Amino acid sequence: MNLAQGRNPATAGGAAEAHTITDAEFARFQALIFKIAGISLGDAKKMLLTGRLAKRLKARGVASYTEYCKLVTAAHETVELQTMVDLLTTNETYFFREEKHFEFLDQAILARHPAGRPFNIWSAACSSGEEVYTLAMVLAERLGVNGNWTVTGSDISQRVLASAEGGLYPLSRTTGIPPEYLRKYCLKGVRSQEGTLLIDDTLRRHTRFLQVNLNQPLPELGPFDVIFLRNVMIYFNAETKRDVVARLVQRLKPGGHFIVGHSESLNGLNETLRPLRPTIYIKP
Repeated sequence: MNLAQGRNPATAGGAAEAHTITDAEFARFQALIFKIAGISLGDAKKMLLTGRLAKRLKARGVASYTEYCKLVTAAHETVELQTMVDLLTTNETYFFREEKHFEFLDQAILARHPAGRPFNIWSAACSSGEEVYTLAMVLAERLGVNGNWTVTGSDISQRVLASAEGGLYPLSRTTGIPPEYLRKYCLKGVRSQEGTLLIDDTLRRHTRFLQVNLNQPLPELGPFDVIFLRNVMIYFNAETKRDVVARLVQRLKPGGHFIVGHSESLNGLNETLRPLRPTIYIKP
């Protein structure tokens, strides 16, 4: 039976709004999100967790975080469990973030890539898709919009993947895109779509989006010429980082490049990859 059944909605809603999470309840969610996604949720994130989940308690009519934890771990509540994961794992991203990586991709990798040979990139923690379409713009400029290339974007969150696949963004979030790329690869919304920007199909047809949990055995993907794993390992402990990187390196071609965020490093985490420069590695 649904936990919301048999309750007075006003009472249940009021209880959820007024409820605070105990240390023991927060510890249960810390263990749960670590088990699912490998994310180490620090004690300082308690307010973040309650801020993101409080509305779900109200929506489902449960009166405590203990009850909500029981709800999301019930075998028949896979949708609510995914909703919880979506709420606790969404991350900030934007177009051309850490632009030096895209310059390296263009000038040091793509410039040397043999003409006509397929080229495949994986954005392994793509969030709402800005990294994927940034990569697509760089590849289209160097290899052509009709070239033999693909960009795969993956994330654990179904919600951000749905947004990414649509390729529609508020204009306020597109300021990092160079003006010439805006003209060539983006469509400005008009009338009911005013204030938005749509990634043109010339790029979108080279992309695909998949739900992938990096903390679990990977689906059959690749092999890839380049893997971007940026700004996600900061949420993992050292053991999880080692396991995730080891899984992804198996999907990287010999001679392929592995790129992490500017605040991240693979020092002591992997013996296969060789550092080229800070945050950029190569598989011999």
